[in-house]
Amino acid sequence: MKESNEEQPLISRDDVVKVTKMNHIVEVQHMEKMNVRANIKKLDKDRYIDLSTGEIREFQHSETRKDNYNSLRQTFKKIRYLINNNFTGRGNELHVTLTYKENMTDSKRLYEDFKRFMTRLKRKYKNESSIDYISVVEPQERGAWHCHVLLRFNDLEKVYLSNDLVRELWEQGKIVSTKSLKNVDNIGAYLSAYLADVELTGGTVAKAVEESREIIEKEVDGQKKRFVKGGRLHMYPSGMNLYRKSKGMAFPDREDMKFKDIKKVVGSSQPHYQKSYHIQNEDFENTISFLQYNMKRNNTE
Repeated sequence: MKESNEEQPLISRDDVVKVTKMNHIVEVQHMEKMNVRANIKKLDKDRYIDLSTGEIREFQHSETRKDNYNSLRQTFKKIRYLINNNFTGRGNELHVTLTYKENMTDSKRLYEDFKRFMTRLKRKYKNESSIDYISVVEPQERGAWHCHVLLRFNDLEKVYLSNDLVRELWEQGKIVSTKSLKNVDNIGAYLSAYLADVELTGGTVAKAVEESREIIEKEVDGQKKRFVKGGRLHMYPSGMNLYRKSKGMAFPDREDMKFKDIKKVVGSSQPHYQKSYHIQNEDFENTISFLQYNMKRNNTE
């Protein structure tokens, strides 16, 4: 699949857009050609039928998630939606990073260790239904895994977990991190900085330049840092479940409306992010545009 980026989305007032509302963040998506896949019907995981010709074809399955970049990008988008719909930086929300002392490369063990960690945490706070979570895995170049966890303590207005307590409950190593989300106004984007992109260091700058990789700038923990866009994608095995969530974590509602009516949702806010992608392969081509509004930033600027 060929994909190219365009900086300024071109959306007309009467164009129908899909609007995703996530607390103070609203995303607008526009597809130049609607229902581009309506001419195919999936038969099973390997085959589909082209309804225009009646021909049965096989899906091209990727060997790695990097090969299927569009699918992986959609997964991260889904994770950002889930995060921003459930976390806003309140005092009862925390970001916990769980790592291993050794070079732990078993993703199944990571999940089992995480389940035990949550069992111990809920036992400490007694009411098992009081804590909701979203857990997302992160791979390292050396093959090791660790885990980012967003926690929401529903029965508390404020919560504090010391690193010592988290380390005791985790039982897997000395390196843990617990952070408040109070000053983060786009938690989904904040966490994605760890998941798909690799921070530029002295060793990665030369490699990024040599491979002509796209370099982007993000603000993380109050500091502006440079990252290699998509630099971590090749580390994810194909077919791996990247995230897990508790039952209390809900995906946002999405609705269609004309672009001229978006002001009814965002008021006087202006988009803080906008991007267009032109996608083309042998079966179809389309231009997909995104606008994102962050009402918290609008209120502080």
